[in-house]
Amino acid sequence: MKVLVTGGGTGGHIYPALAIARKIKMEHKDADILYVGTENGLEAEIVPKEGLKFKPIRVRGFSRKLSKETIKSIKELFLGLNDAKKVINDYKPDIVIGTGGYVCGPIVLTAALKKIPTMIHEQNAFPGVTNRILSRFVDKIAGSFEESKKYFKDSNKLVITGNPIRQDIIGFNKKIAYKDLNIDSNKPFLLSFGGSGGQKKLNDAMLDVIIDNNNNKNIQIIHVTGKRLYDSFMKELREKGVENLIGNIRVYPYLFEVPKALSIADLIITSGGAIAIAELTAVGIPSILIPKAYTTENHQEYNARALEKKGASIVILEKDLNGELLNREIISLLSDKRKLSDMAIRSKRMGITNADERIINIVKELI
Repeated sequence: MKVLVTGGGTGGHIYPALAIARKIKMEHKDADILYVGTENGLEAEIVPKEGLKFKPIRVRGFSRKLSKETIKSIKELFLGLNDAKKVINDYKPDIVIGTGGYVCGPIVLTAALKKIPTMIHEQNAFPGVTNRILSRFVDKIAGSFEESKKYFKDSNKLVITGNPIRQDIIGFNKKIAYKDLNIDSNKPFLLSFGGSGGQKKLNDAMLDVIIDNNNNKNIQIIHVTGKRLYDSFMKELREKGVENLIGNIRVYPYLFEVPKALSIADLIITSGGAIAIAELTAVGIPSILIPKAYTTENHQEYNARALEKKGASIVILEKDLNGELLNREIISLLSDKRKLSDMAIRSKRMGITNADERIINIVKELI
């Protein structure tokens, strides 16, 4: 079986593609998998490390305003279509799977026009423009949110599969997690992070939260700033008079032990990234979601509102966010065990732990 997988630009497109590729390899040892991306995209760095074959094509995103860059993008699109045609003719895939990003356009469209079985995976509640266009041509759409259905013209193609997640997120031994992270199981534990790159607005608000709770022994906090924002965060913390954090609060640039932290967190604060939401709902954790305002087509707010609608989360927009408001919401939730429990149940109901299996079932059906 020859499988062509494509998706690029951001980790939100790349990691689901890799999860799908891994699941295919697990079930079909002899599967031949080719990953197609762009030469300068993040995928060109990540994919080869996974041991997958990687082939770049030429394509770039479009500016929303007419300019010289738009003309260059149009030219690149035609070059990309030629590259895609050559890749598909040479590789002769049995199926083509796209997970979003501009690179998917030429590859998935070319395959669909050649009557090769095609599928796209949409991670967000509000689909990206590339997937909205491709949805008209592909055989199946794997979606992560019920809310996405109304944005696809042919919603009959849509199957809700969820987002593939790291399996070590599920069922982690809590006793080990409490011990390894040095967390007291008798006191509320808050985990805060703004995605892999961090979130400046969240960091600014968490500065005040940390200052207000640095002597509060009834709460435990781990805040992850993001590597690029860590030094400035710690500098500002010192400038505001906090030279040393007491044992109940820790700040890290990056947290490698996220599965452990997720397994024991009483409350999560994060942005509206699709993968983070998939993981916290898979475990069943209440959340305060702060969608990043600058994301493409504001898709993070759509994701966050989907949880808010089900009663699994509280949403605060970046424009309304400040330390006082965030701290008030944190203290209110952590002091209301009944509400936290209800939010946890509602979060768990939304979680999908076998998204990769559901996607593979579609692949089998198409082939």
